[in-house]
Amino acid sequence: MQKRKLGNGGLEVSAIGLGCMGLSYGYGPATAAPEAIGLIRAAFESGVTFFDTAEAYGPYKNEELVGEAVAPFRDKVVIATKFGFEFDANGGQSGMNSRPEHIRKVADAALKRLKTDRIDLFYQHRVDPDVPIEEVAGAVKGLIGEGKVKHFGLSEAGAQTIRRAHAVQPVAAVQSEYSLWWREPEAEILPALEELGIGFVPFSPLGKGFLTGAIDENTKFDSSDFRNVVPRFTPEARKANQALVDLIGRIAATKKATPAQIALAWLLAQKPWIVPIPGTTKLHRLKENIGAANVGLTPGDISQIEAALSGISVQGDRYPPHLQSRVDR
Repeated sequence: MQKRKLGNGGLEVSAIGLGCMGLSYGYGPATAAPEAIGLIRAAFESGVTFFDTAEAYGPYKNEELVGEAVAPFRDKVVIATKFGFEFDANGGQSGMNSRPEHIRKVADAALKRLKTDRIDLFYQHRVDPDVPIEEVAGAVKGLIGEGKVKHFGLSEAGAQTIRRAHAVQPVAAVQSEYSLWWREPEAEILPALEELGIGFVPFSPLGKGFLTGAIDENTKFDSSDFRNVVPRFTPEARKANQALVDLIGRIAATKKATPAQIALAWLLAQKPWIVPIPGTTKLHRLKENIGAANVGLTPGDISQIEAALSGISVQGDRYPPHLQSRVDR
């Protein structure tokens, strides 16, 4: 697989990474460990060198899973994990915490769970309104100085926050949602990243599965599936948004590709420093997603997609109100 660089600090990764969250958390029951480990190793064998996890996924279980899975080839891959939350005794999130002393504790614990001596990319999972971003960046800078962390990242951060953090410790990558049905980063985030020389890592690049065409208004989600509380996934919104999936399907047919591959190829075509991290629990979907790196979209294809998209209005917010408040502006 082709490689791409995130930021100006020499962080090189496969053009498509693997978001590992769904193997443990968020989209229904956790995948059995042997299957999950097999899927991560199959991704590596297919050219994926970028694996995304977080202490919050589980919590903790996903980091342990990733650590075990990549142990045989640890030095050949890039592991990204995250800090920024507190958890109660039952594993629920009990608030944000990006105080410097907490960041250090999270880093040390993550190193043990990941079975490694360094975190390649350490993101602040969400911007903490109670801790100046300069203090956060300074704490990660200290960890980089000690060799425990290689690169600093931010997730769902606004442009001004990114600039302030970058002035203290260069930011290698910003991770936020970005896809054919959520394009808000194009307004302020992408221009700022291009100016500063920072990479961009879109999560939910397949619209939490919707852009694959495998979900419609009648789809039933497991009771533990996060999408049950997402306004964009109400049956009414799914019915209204089917027009977008139909459009992608028509384009895919002309390119002899799948809708998922078109959605990922569109992201790859936006900028050479964009690296999407689709997640999956299924081996055939993994291979399909990786195949998107070989789907070339011409400027004419992109123009056709843009023209068609201009006539479609996506319905429904991407987060329920209590989570939307955590997105930095």
